[in-house]
Amino acid sequence: MQIVEHALNGALLIEPRVFGDERGFFFESYNQQAFAAASGQTLPFVQDNHSRSSANVLRGLHYQIEHAQGKLVRVIHGEVFDVAVDLRRSSPSFGQWTGHYLSAANKRQLWVPAGFAHGFLVVSETAELLYKTTDFYRPEHERCIAWNDPQLNIRWPLPEGIAPIVSAKDRIGLAFADAPSYP
Repeated sequence: MQIVEHALNGALLIEPRVFGDERGFFFESYNQQAFAAASGQTLPFVQDNHSRSSANVLRGLHYQIEHAQGKLVRVIHGEVFDVAVDLRRSSPSFGQWTGHYLSAANKRQLWVPAGFAHGFLVVSETAELLYKTTDFYRPEHERCIAWNDPQLNIRWPLPEGIAPIVSAKDRIGLAFADAPSYP
């Protein structure tokens, strides 16, 4: 496992070692010892999630204000533009975002620490994501920041003239300035 980039204070882009030949490939999608050696963190993953979406679906920006979840995100089919936003007021990168293309082809993963909002845009025909979380999903604590908040100014790679497909919940996301954040 190699840390490709320290995108924001705590967010990590991870590139696993992939072994491939004419038969296919193999890689460890998660190895606790390797992750700890590369990041300095040992994580208590408690839940795995699997998501499938169609082209131009945008999910997010989601987080839990209590029982904050760290997420290790990877794509097993297709490609997404994956975004993390730092919501920790004490962080030097508070209010900043990072975005990376994650795909089945590049096998990259994004570590989204607790205290960040997370979202993604599907840029292929379909995409499937797997992600591990450090706390359980608790809908009563879930919050959503508007994907198109002008203060964050996330540069989503949407095709010219195409609006993203968002859920009813995501259509009423809060402005970044009004969203609860972390200490």
